[in-house]
Amino acid sequence: MASLIETYACAPSTERGRGILISGDPKTNSILYCNARSVFIRYLDRPLHIAVYGDHSYPVTVARYSPNGEWIASADVSGIIRIWGTHNDFVLKNEFKVLSGRIDDLQWSPDGLRIVACGDGKGKSFVRAFMWDSGSTVGDFDGHSKRVLSCHFKPTRPFRIASCGEDFLVNFYEGPPFKFKLSHREHSNFVNCIRFSPDGSKLISVSSDKKGIIYDAKTGDTMGQLSSEDGHTGSIYAVSWSGDGKHVLTVSADKTAKIWEIFEDGTGKVSKTLECSGSGGVEDMLVGCLWQNGHLITVSLSGTINLYSASDPDKQPLCLSGHMKNVNTLTLIESNEKIILSSSFDGSILRWTPGTGHSGKLQRKDSSQIKCLVATKEEIMTSGYDNKVWRISLDQDKAGEAEHIDVGSQPKDLSQAINSPDLALVSLDSGVVLLKDMQILSNINLGFSVTASVIAPDGSEAIVGGQDGKLHIYSVSGDSLTEEATLEKHRGPISVIRYSPDFSMFASADLNREAVVWDRTSKEVKLNNMLFHTARINCLAWSPNSTMVATGSLDTCVIIYEVGKPASSRITVKNAHPGGVYGLVFIDACNVASSGEDACIRVWKIVQQ
Repeated sequence: MASLIETYACAPSTERGRGILISGDPKTNSILYCNARSVFIRYLDRPLHIAVYGDHSYPVTVARYSPNGEWIASADVSGIIRIWGTHNDFVLKNEFKVLSGRIDDLQWSPDGLRIVACGDGKGKSFVRAFMWDSGSTVGDFDGHSKRVLSCHFKPTRPFRIASCGEDFLVNFYEGPPFKFKLSHREHSNFVNCIRFSPDGSKLISVSSDKKGIIYDAKTGDTMGQLSSEDGHTGSIYAVSWSGDGKHVLTVSADKTAKIWEIFEDGTGKVSKTLECSGSGGVEDMLVGCLWQNGHLITVSLSGTINLYSASDPDKQPLCLSGHMKNVNTLTLIESNEKIILSSSFDGSILRWTPGTGHSGKLQRKDSSQIKCLVATKEEIMTSGYDNKVWRISLDQDKAGEAEHIDVGSQPKDLSQAINSPDLALVSLDSGVVLLKDMQILSNINLGFSVTASVIAPDGSEAIVGGQDGKLHIYSVSGDSLTEEATLEKHRGPISVIRYSPDFSMFASADLNREAVVWDRTSKEVKLNNMLFHTARINCLAWSPNSTMVATGSLDTCVIIYEVGKPASSRITVKNAHPGGVYGLVFIDACNVASSGEDACIRVWKIVQQ
């Protein structure tokens, strides 16, 4: 039995030059955001408790709770809206094809009976409102000529719908059935977000022309605008009202969030500016915000969620980071406490503490892409898609000095001798490179196509796996390799090889979905018939006491085998990561962490039968 005990969630998907919409439910204090084809429900007071809805077949753009909190409507880039329940396994209520292009925003009416959606209509309508149970259209939305970025329902009667978009317009519709009433052209650039105040008296629109304009919600007339004194110096991407309707929160490409006091006459002035604490690069631009209960939530372009306290905005915010792309390596560092390091293709390395979750991002001076990563207490070594191998010293949570060496072609695999960490083995297409203290000892052409390699903890032995499925065992002395044995059992190219922590065995896995555990001294097969995946095996990990082996595969499963027992007594975790499992590491003898295509990391507790 393996049960899920923790999930370290991914970050929301963001896009340069566009705002993203996060929404929430004040009653359960949860927020909703989207990444790839999944919707994430994240509870602010329980950061490790995350629910994921993954039934969309296209990337999801926006999701919203219904007013009573029982249903969620989520929309994707193909113009489909799915309405599903928040309880009992997210039962699907309805699916409607609403627009012919991407949906950018959707809103429930305050009585929960109608939904309005807007986006890119590809020449047809850009806005549509429909009944939530039957999907029948309620009203006619003319007046937009380009993609509509945001829409909102007035929360009180008489109902109104406001919409805004890339044609610089803010349009009013009254109903139901809804029909065009008037439009405003005060903005001189894309209008990114539009929101009615909770009491239904005012409406605010914010735009890339750095302005925010406030309208009377009932008549649609312009009342005033946000003062330009101490205002934003970049595009404003999103706006959110406070619960009492007296303040708004805005976020902008100038990397700041501002709290504005809104007066009765419809003007607003800055009451507080929230500076960003990041490195000051492009990834610190703020693209989304939400004011919920006592929390001010901002989202940056790198996907970092900052939680400020509304009553004391000067207090240091709580930062929740996560990966946005496939997490392809996991490794464990044991210094004073156990820390999991995870890295993804886009070059971000994050630290996680088991039991508490996110504990910081590793700030590196260069943010090159990462394919392989190995770590000891003092340093990490990485290789990516250029020909370089990097060594970065670790100082607590800061990355120290980084040095690199060019190994001549793209590294396939990287491994470090744990007991003499200055010795490393890098495998290339046609051979291997031995590194000592980041200098090339020797570049050895082995005469076959190499796919995986590993060096023994004491640096005396190396195992190299080939495209032909053979395992070649070499003894290492100085700068030369001498072939000792060749093991044939695999029927596909080798994908990963790992020594057991006690150095008495090693395990190998191939692209033809088979794994094998070997005895190191006699070279005999110790555990075979490990053929229970349905696709290639991407990763493999040993438990610290060398009694269990876990494998992770493209088929979304993690399988845990006990070395002393037959392979049929395995433990399988199905659908651990939609899209495939790419990283595995044991935290201790009974907890294993896995990562994958869905950019999340999950910790499973193994309970022996």
